[in-house]
Amino acid sequence: MNSIRRIVTTLISMVLLFTGAAFSEETTTAKPNPALLDASLATEKSPDLYRVKMQTTAGDFIIEVHREWAPLGADRFFNLVKIGYFDNVAFFRVLTGFMAQAGFHGNPAVSKVWLNARIKDDPVKQSNYSGTVTFATGGPNTRTAQFFVNYGDNSYLDDSGFAPFGKVVEGMESVKALYSGYGEGQPNGKGPSQAKIYRGGNAYLEAEFPELDYITKASIVK
Repeated sequence: MNSIRRIVTTLISMVLLFTGAAFSEETTTAKPNPALLDASLATEKSPDLYRVKMQTTAGDFIIEVHREWAPLGADRFFNLVKIGYFDNVAFFRVLTGFMAQAGFHGNPAVSKVWLNARIKDDPVKQSNYSGTVTFATGGPNTRTAQFFVNYGDNSYLDDSGFAPFGKVVEGMESVKALYSGYGEGQPNGKGPSQAKIYRGGNAYLEAEFPELDYITKASIVK
């Protein structure tokens, strides 16, 4: 009888252990922000001045955002960071002496939403000098989620409507350490194809361009 009682007690303990672990995992795992699949849920006005810490596989850096430089760009960047958009996002286009670009989400479904959520242009008030951070654009009023950090003096971009919204104030050495070995993207180079990133996300990048560096976490800091 005692042996049966011990077996039953052990089984109950095991059930409690496993159900407790499952409950803990279920309640502590963060669910994806709903705004990742609905851009209309992420339209907050940003502070006039804020900082973003970018934790990357090449080291950390801090971006200081000045809303007066480019209000719409500052607002968009603020919202993307807040909803976790940039977490596990690759620097897919890193060109030595020019810039480092990121912004395709690892999940193609999320990229599809945000790369069609365009914002209007801001007047260019700040030049694209070394360390400034700017949204990529494919023409008038086409800014979405892709941004780049200028490596050198790229002030010639000013006349084409590229409006910096912030600058790297700490950790520029980490930005310069991002992997650049793949060069320009396809079809002009041998690097990642933006069309294929859009369709395949991180699965495509990890399979064909395993040396790329990633943003592991982006967060608003004081």
